[in-house]
Formats: sequence, structure tokens, C-alpha cells
Amino acid sequence: MDFELQTITINGTDGAAYVSEEQVTAGNGDGVAYKIPDATERDGLLSVQGSAVSRIKRELNEVVFSRVRLWMIIIAIFFLIFVVIIISLLLCSAIHEDPDDSFDSSLFKVPQYFNGSFQLPDLVFTEELFNLSSNESQVLAGDLQEKLVDLYRSSPALGRYFSKAEIYAFRNGSVIADYQLTFLMPEEQLDHLRNLTLSREMVYNVFRQFLYDQEPDESGKIYIDPVSLNMHLSH
Repeated sequence: MDFELQTITINGTDGAAYVSEEQVTAGNGDGVAYKIPDATERDGLLSVQGSAVSRIKRELNEVVFSRVRLWMIIIAIFFLIFVVIIISLLLCSAIHEDPDDSFDSSLFKVPQYFNGSFQLPDLVFTEELFNLSSNESQVLAGDLQEKLVDLYRSSPALGRYFSKAEIYAFRNGSVIADYQLTFLMPEEQLDHLRNLTLSREMVYNVFRQFLYDQEPDESGKIYIDPVSLNMHLSH
């Protein structure tokens, strides 16, 4: 049996002809029409994806019990996990205790003294500064002592040992302030503390770094010249 492929054209609305389908005709004249499908592979993938999305939506909207749907349960589970993580982190931070923060300050009885001086280049020296009981001298000494106390109290390495800072004299040369720092140590490990933690180098470097990082006070009178800093260990 012979087959003949025929093309059937249909006039469009604007009179132009276009090919819309093909027909295979048997050799005996009896034609059997066969239409080529227009769907492509892309259309097939989109159809599959669309059906998968629809199925997922249906499953998420299924009622598990009462009016509770599956998507509500999934969100609740994720929220519960998040809450558990936050609570765990808070508990860990509350329970954790740094052993360096646990010490008995009453055991710190052995003193260690450091004396020295520094210059206040922006301060004009007056006769009242010779007398530490004068109002001007007391105000300036109080400001400087507070500055030193804040410095060493906030030091992670030296804060626990620091006891006090004292400005005990002012001298001419712009203004030169003489100071004394007092640290208290426990009787245990005295050699280790004196040679390392509370060595002259450690105490001095903490002070010097602070001076290099400082910003001049608005009044210009509290600025300490880093180069002028000197310190020595007193016994």
C-alpha cells in the first residue's frame, strides 16, 4: 500500500495562507488525517512542574486535626527550634563563669608601688599648684587621679590588683605631675606577679598605650604628653 503526504492549508483572517496540519493519504485514495502535536518538551516540563506545585499546595493545606493544617504545624516546629536555640544560648552565657573573674580580694595584701611623673603641656603653671590644699591643685589632682583609676580598673590584666592612684605634687615645666600607683597582690605567686603581671614594663606599657590613644580634653588641660611619661618601681 502506498502513502502520500499532503499539506492542507487554511486561509487566515487576513487572507494569508499558512500550514496548520499535514495529512497522510493512502494510495487507494482513502485519506486518513493525522495532526502533528504542537506541544514541545518545554511545555511538558512546565506541565509536570505545575502539577507538582499543585500537589504540594494540596498537601500543605490538608487538615491534620480540627482546623490545624499541615503548613501551620511546619511553621510551629521551626519556631520551636528557634526558641530552643535562643534559650540554650542565654542559659550557656548565664551559667558560664570565667575563672579569672573569681577571686577573693581580701587575700590581696602585699603592696606594690610605682612612682613617676608626666607632663601636662597645655596647662599654665601657677603658684597655687605648689600647694596641694589649694582649690586649683585639688581639682586638677582629682581629675588626674580619676583618669588613672579608670585606666587601671578597666585593664583586664591589672584591674584586680589595682588599689589606688595618687597625685602628690605639681612642679613647674609647663606642669609636671608626680604620681604614685598602688597595687595589692596575694601572698601566693609573688615572684610570678612581680616579674610578669605587675612588672614595671607591664604597668608602664598599659599607661603609655593609654596616653597614645587619648584624645585631648576640650579644655586642653587634661592632655598628658606620652613622651614625658616616666615610671619606676618603689619598694
